[in-house]
This record gives sequence, C-alpha cells and structure tokens, in this order.
Amino acid sequence: MSSRRSSRQSSGSTPSIKDDQIIELVSKLRQLVPEIRDRRSDKVSASKVLQETCSYIRNLHREVDDLSERLSQLLATIDADSAEAAIIRSLIMQ
Repeated sequence: MSSRRSSRQSSGSTPSIKDDQIIELVSKLRQLVPEIRDRRSDKVSASKVLQETCSYIRNLHREVDDLSERLSQLLATIDADSAEAAIIRSLIMQ
C-alpha cells in the first residue's frame, strides 16, 4: 500500500492517473475490443484487458501494413491514369 501511495504522490508537473480513470479506460476497452466484448464475461482482469488490447492493436497494425503492401503492388501493375488507379488513390487519401 505504501508503494501505491508513493507512486501517486510523485512530484513534478505531470498529472497522475486516478483509479476511476483507469476503471473507465478498462471499461471502454472492454466494449471496443472484439475479443473481449464477445466473451460475455465481466470477470476479465484489467491486466488481461490491456494485454488483449495491445495484441489487438498489433494485429490491426499488421493488417494495415499488409493492405498497404497489397495496394502498392496493385498500383504498380495497373495504368496510373486508369479508373482503378484513381479509386485506389482515393482510398489511400481517405
């Protein structure tokens, strides 16, 4: 308990995160991350929610990288002035 108090009473200008803010964040993450939301269990620990959220974000990054690579390859194989190229460019710009 004393270690928790000392971490909350740290000096400096950075604001500390309050317990209710952590609870609110974990609650929102439970609603947003499909792997957690689909479980129908409120017994998932905050630590597990954060781990699964990080995993979900890493997977999203991988998917974005894969899609980017596929779009780049597609653009390299079609005429730059074609309608298909214009569609792909508009998707990338959004």
